[in-house]
Amino acid sequence: MKKILFILSLLIIASCKETKQVVSSEKNNEPFTMVFASCSDQDREQPLWQSIINTQPDLFIWGGDNVYSDTDDMEKMASDYEKQKTNPGYQELAKNTDIIGTWDDHDYGKNDAGKEWFKKEEAQQVFLDFLNLPKDDPRRKKEGVYHAETFTTDAGSIKVILLDTRYFRGPLKVNPNPKNEYERYIPWQEGEGGSILGTEQWKWFENELKDDAADFTVIVSSIQFLSDKHGFEKWANHPSEVKKMYKTLKNAKAKNILILSGDRHHAEVSVTKVSGLEDPLVDFTSSGLTHTWPGTPMDNNPYRVGEGTKQLNFGVLNFDFTNEKVTYQIRGENNVLYEEFIQQY
Repeated sequence: MKKILFILSLLIIASCKETKQVVSSEKNNEPFTMVFASCSDQDREQPLWQSIINTQPDLFIWGGDNVYSDTDDMEKMASDYEKQKTNPGYQELAKNTDIIGTWDDHDYGKNDAGKEWFKKEEAQQVFLDFLNLPKDDPRRKKEGVYHAETFTTDAGSIKVILLDTRYFRGPLKVNPNPKNEYERYIPWQEGEGGSILGTEQWKWFENELKDDAADFTVIVSSIQFLSDKHGFEKWANHPSEVKKMYKTLKNAKAKNILILSGDRHHAEVSVTKVSGLEDPLVDFTSSGLTHTWPGTPMDNNPYRVGEGTKQLNFGVLNFDFTNEKVTYQIRGENNVLYEEFIQQY
């Protein structure tokens, strides 16, 4: 496994007002390997780190619920992050792999919380500490943890856009007549419920998608975008935001766009063809580094290809720049391959 080497890092740190980094990989023309995962409880067994290390990732992305710390006590939250950070397997990964990420609700501080969470400013600083960002990093002075970086290898480049679906998100609509525990929330009517990303983040996001320099563009959303039938958190709870996302993607100049999501304690690949987009839109969900619910049914998801899995899992993406192809893999303990999906762009 090769550590991605940062080029001109001092210059970038000193001068970069936008959230971008240019890096170079020592893997030459080999595919760029990205691992994506979410939902890691620091107090549970963590059996997947060695399997993740064995994939020799160039980049690891936290997709949210990076710890389970539902608390307004920031000392406890910092302690929970420290327990995750000092896990031997995670430490071994961090020695040789660059790590970036966003958050979800349990590392935000409260289950299903949005913009109303009164500890969000303090929680943001603790999260950025977890990512080892310096105290003078620009991300510490803005609202929300959204961020973008471009990773460049000898073969091509990938732009990663990390969205914050917590800091600005409006209220969820509670289902008044749930038939079971799986029907927690229902969608707002279009125009109701406020925003997911908020005004400033939307402007930033739209601007980031004007960049057509990268060969691939990876959008990281802690909650699922395509899967829209389950009763938990999802983009579909805010139909106006879904409509805005599709419009934004259609107007984007960025190439070969795909979405990564977490949260749901299962893994699956969702795909749809969108009018106005050249390629199918893939939403690759990986969730459950430490716990899933294998005895429960998979969500009703008309966009799913394959069966998905409720076993512990992590997602692997291999980017083939020469052939403009991404291989999506759902993997688990002992690096077992549960599913593989290949998208030609």
